[in-house]
Amino acid sequence: MAERDEPPRPRRKTVRRLVGRAALILAVGPFCLLLLFRVLPPPVTPLMLIRLAEGQSLRQDWVAYEAISPALADAVIAAEDNLFCQQWLGFDLKAIRGQIEAWQQGERPRGASTITMQTAKNLLLWPGRDPARKLLEAWLTPQIALLWPKRRVLEVYLNIVEFGPGIYGAEAAARAFFGKPASALSRREAAQLAAVLPNPLEWSAGAPGPYVRHRTGVIERRVTQIQPLLACAR
Repeated sequence: MAERDEPPRPRRKTVRRLVGRAALILAVGPFCLLLLFRVLPPPVTPLMLIRLAEGQSLRQDWVAYEAISPALADAVIAAEDNLFCQQWLGFDLKAIRGQIEAWQQGERPRGASTITMQTAKNLLLWPGRDPARKLLEAWLTPQIALLWPKRRVLEVYLNIVEFGPGIYGAEAAARAFFGKPASALSRREAAQLAAVLPNPLEWSAGAPGPYVRHRTGVIERRVTQIQPLLACAR
């Protein structure tokens, strides 16, 4: 009986070594980047590169958290994640349980994304709802929540989030839509910016339609209602 051909043992060891190194890079690389971005502005994000490849421009001006109107942080928390300041690992566990129950009952989950989760996605991942991206987002989120102070999460989020076609961050958005720096945004302007975040390529903060105007009013009222939940933004 002929013996089965087997790959040489050195080749097997080489493959195992390469796989091990790749796994180490995947495990340690993002962690090191998060430590770096805890103190340094990220130069670019995957979404920015994707939009550039699609033919959009790139307008972004990084500014310190203190140079962004407090009204914008308030509005974003009111619009996107009311319990941001109370989350330990960056997840809204109650909302996640609700979405799981909705899925089990045959309903379409509406999402339970927090500001920390969106920061993980915007900073290191790509847009979309595919399972691989969601798993990576879930892996990165608690790392950000544990490594970064709340204000740093907000600072990075407000500087890289997409506010319109080719427009990223509070400073670029404030100047593009209102002709002023982010530090001078009014409560209404901040609410208008927060209102377009779910769909910044279709909705405009500078020329809001009926729905965006309605959503702006809702956000302004909610900011007043959740004042006790905004302490970490100060």
